[in-house]
Amino acid sequence: MTEPDKRSHFPSHAERRVWLISSGDSPIGLYLARQLLAHGDCVVSGLVPSDLLRDERRRDYFHDFLAEVESNHESNNWKDRFRPVMLDIRKTSECQAAVAEAIEAFGRLDILLCCTSQAIVGTVEELAASERALGLVRDQFETNYFGPVNLIKSALPAMRKHGAGHILVLSGITAHIGTPGLGVYCASEWALEGFCDSIAYEIAPSNIKVTILQCSMEIRILTNLISSVPPILPTYSSSQNNAPLFRNILDGLISRLPQSDIAAASPVAHHESSTMASEADHQGPFSAPEVVSMYPPLSAAHLEALTLETVHTITAVGGHENPPSRHIIGAEGVAAVKEKLKTVSEELEDFVQSSYSVNIAGSNEELHEEGI
Repeated sequence: MTEPDKRSHFPSHAERRVWLISSGDSPIGLYLARQLLAHGDCVVSGLVPSDLLRDERRRDYFHDFLAEVESNHESNNWKDRFRPVMLDIRKTSECQAAVAEAIEAFGRLDILLCCTSQAIVGTVEELAASERALGLVRDQFETNYFGPVNLIKSALPAMRKHGAGHILVLSGITAHIGTPGLGVYCASEWALEGFCDSIAYEIAPSNIKVTILQCSMEIRILTNLISSVPPILPTYSSSQNNAPLFRNILDGLISRLPQSDIAAASPVAHHESSTMASEADHQGPFSAPEVVSMYPPLSAAHLEALTLETVHTITAVGGHENPPSRHIIGAEGVAAVKEKLKTVSEELEDFVQSSYSVNIAGSNEELHEEGI
């Protein structure tokens, strides 16, 4: 007896939907757009010009996708249902233009997916050690927090006019669980989730729904730009600090890939040498004595396997009549969050007495009876 097919299938929906994807040239954006077009939906894909110029591999993947759109035009009408737009979500004007393109081309905007992200690697002290590092911190929040906020605010008037809409925000379990070496990245995700939790109540009367999707750390980080500042403080070296810094985890992962791929993937190295970073500490590209920015050089097959579960979840949740306000993607993420909640519950029980309010009225009566 053969086992049943365990592969996920695209969920069925009665009507054609119009999507705006903030990062259409990312692996998640590309695989999602392919699924959506095959299903019959319309897609507006945002493309950041600097990303297209910066990473040759990502640019090639997008050009291959454009060829696929062209080849499916006559049989499935893909070309008429797909619009690429230049979109830097840090600029409100470009966010408004992308929404206007969706309205002009397809008459409405049903679903907005905010999936643009980048990660800055380094301890909090290392990220405050130079003007260059502080600039990366500001850019982290411009991309991961203010950018999605700009896009959401730009989409709200069109969704309100249409009388319905669904905003999907792709986050990660790093918005639940702090990670050493990713403090600023985690902070930007926590900020965005706090914003989304709040506006969900504000826009609910307009029949606009908000869903936060938390995927695993690897998906959000390994499919986007990663920048790392120099490991300038000896106290954070692996020989002196037992905390599993994310820099060390990344170096261990990247070091397993072909060296030629690593060299080709890191053309954006800003030479900001650190006198405290020795050759002994330089065990991978993210431990280099300069600022390094790169897209992890994963193959197309690896990227597809990595993002498959997340893409399916987005298609299942997007436009749902009663979507979850928050959904954790993958068994690994669920287990991590459950463990975190268990720890919080145990600590709450240990210190629950400190949370009780003082019974002021009762205390005053006792003092009065004692003649004080």
